[in-house]
Amino acid sequence: MSEKQRGLGRGLSALLSDNQGSVPIATNDGKPAATLEKPIELLQPNPDQPRRFFSEAEIDDLSASIKEKGVLSPILVRPLPGQAGQFQIIAGERRWRAAQKAGLKTVPVIVRELDDLEVLEIGIIENVQREDLNPIEEARAYKVLMERFGRTQDAVAQVVSKSRSHIANMMRLLGLPEGIQDHVIHGRLSAGHARAIATASNPEALAEVIIQKGLSVRQAEMLARTALSGETKPARPKAQTNADVLSLEQDLQELLGLNVKLDDKGGKGEVRIAYASLEQLDDVCRRLMAGSPR
Repeated sequence: MSEKQRGLGRGLSALLSDNQGSVPIATNDGKPAATLEKPIELLQPNPDQPRRFFSEAEIDDLSASIKEKGVLSPILVRPLPGQAGQFQIIAGERRWRAAQKAGLKTVPVIVRELDDLEVLEIGIIENVQREDLNPIEEARAYKVLMERFGRTQDAVAQVVSKSRSHIANMMRLLGLPEGIQDHVIHGRLSAGHARAIATASNPEALAEVIIQKGLSVRQAEMLARTALSGETKPARPKAQTNADVLSLEQDLQELLGLNVKLDDKGGKGEVRIAYASLEQLDDVCRRLMAGSPR
């Protein structure tokens, strides 16, 4: 990676923050960068911006701050290719959106001449350093770097100062069904939850159980293992994989402290409880006769 590319991440989290901190921005050679005022309508968002989901609550809070103090941290832009006088936002789209909502006519900008790869890398670095991207947005950004610009996972890891295993784990999320990705984007599932059910044949049903019951990542892993072990038994019908049956299995396992299987066939079936000793069996009998766990 060239020296120019290695310098992209230097201080971006501090220099390009959305926290309204008044921080002077420097160019790559260390000289102060010139801040210009540009009409807000001349700025356009970058279609390759890694961040796609913007919280309205965050925009409202930032807009209120801008109304009171103005935009204290300039927006980083480049001349828009092929459109004279127009600028493309490299970093600071949230500030730009909030400034529009606040009714500003102009915003402070710093203009830099950057190519498409540098723009994408800066956008990723800025958002990853501030943890602004949800896991799916982060994974998609890494995918673009690798597919469009030929970056390896090792190279991407170096650019964003993450481990190669982190990049690989994030990329695996893109293999999940769109419904589960949507849960992750909107915070209903964490990346850990999503990875826990990634290898199951029915991840959508497991996701619904996790969300409805508010399961932890560890509990989600147990639920996934239960589903996987059941899938290896030919006698286990497909109907068994629905969310209601899985939820009941989980409830019984928590109640009895043992592995429980429900073989449901159209509303009829069997309950199987696995025990490893007579003491465990005796404990199950006491629990069932008492009607509640001790």
